[in-house]
Amino acid sequence: MAYNPLTGRYTPDPVPTSGPVVGFKPTVKYPTPAATPAGPVAPTIPATPGQFRKAEEASNVGAPVYEPSPLTPSGEFTTAPAAPVTSTTATSGLTPYEQLLLDQQKRAQEEAARRDRQSAYDILYNEFNKYGLGSLVEDVKYLLQSNVSPSQFAIELQNTKAYQQRFAANQDRIKAGLRALTPAEYVGLEDQYQNIMRNYGLPATYYSKDAMGTQAGFQKLLANDVSASELEDRIATAQQRVLNTNPEVLKAFRQFYPDLSNADILAYTLDPQNALANIKRKVTAAEIGGAALAQGLQAQGGTAESLAGQGITKAQAQQGYSAIAEILPRTSQLADIYNQGPYTQQTAESEVFGTQGSANAAERRKRLKELEQAAFSGQSGVGALDRDRARYGQSFGQAGQY
Repeated sequence: MAYNPLTGRYTPDPVPTSGPVVGFKPTVKYPTPAATPAGPVAPTIPATPGQFRKAEEASNVGAPVYEPSPLTPSGEFTTAPAAPVTSTTATSGLTPYEQLLLDQQKRAQEEAARRDRQSAYDILYNEFNKYGLGSLVEDVKYLLQSNVSPSQFAIELQNTKAYQQRFAANQDRIKAGLRALTPAEYVGLEDQYQNIMRNYGLPATYYSKDAMGTQAGFQKLLANDVSASELEDRIATAQQRVLNTNPEVLKAFRQFYPDLSNADILAYTLDPQNALANIKRKVTAAEIGGAALAQGLQAQGGTAESLAGQGITKAQAQQGYSAIAEILPRTSQLADIYNQGPYTQQTAESEVFGTQGSANAAERRKRLKELEQAAFSGQSGVGALDRDRARYGQSFGQAGQY
């Protein structure tokens, strides 16, 4: 309704002729006119614009606000759109109290999940910290804070650069068809390597570890699946059988393998790329050569390696070269006297150790004995050769048999 200040009356709004509000006739209550007072009527004083505004505002206090529906292009009213529903009950089917309980339950679950992630971190940290590797877990703590599950966390940890650097040998093991070692196995072997090297008095440079606990030499051993017992065997082979044994063995080793110094000898035996069997063969050859040198004889690398390959041990070499040292001077002298060709150390080695040509060497020495016997029947020279033959011929008549 609109107020007409000229008439002092309210004018009702026009009634629509179409649309959903057709036929709507608002009820308009007109103010009851005041009774006309008896007697003369005083002239009406025109109202000022300000008074009109105040009267309009006062009349509209508490009146409903009318908002007509939108019009179509034809000028007709349309149905007003429904107001959006904001009620919690209408959207979720829950009362405000039920929604509050649901929110509290959700927060409790999130807190429990956070505690589980913290527990997983604590377990991994404590496990790795036993081996001085707690920093690896600290570096990836953000994974747990990113809501990563404990099982996924362990996988992601192994994919970090720090983890792969610390356990680098595992990558080489996998490439070689070996299984990866667990952190406990990996660090356990490193500790065994370190203890063995320290016990054998190796320089600290062989087993000292860096800030991350790694040692380049250890990585080679781990990558090639060298056990602690094999490592000890390698060190003992180098130290006890070459470096710390009688000087003739070390002299023979340097003579046969001049490119290897004392440090190189140890490094050579520790290098897993060098097969342990090959190392032992070289060391045995040096021991055989040392046995020859100890008797004042020559040490030949080819002969020593050949004898080592045939299974001659250090003890057998010592016994054999002792026999050669006794028979070689006299037999060589007889060969010169009777022009039977030289009877050399190699000839005696062939006969004594039973190598190729041993039968011919034995026959030559027998022939020299007979020649001496014919020339000096009953003399001491023949008797000495007979004693030599009886003493050594039977012991070294066949290859490798004593």
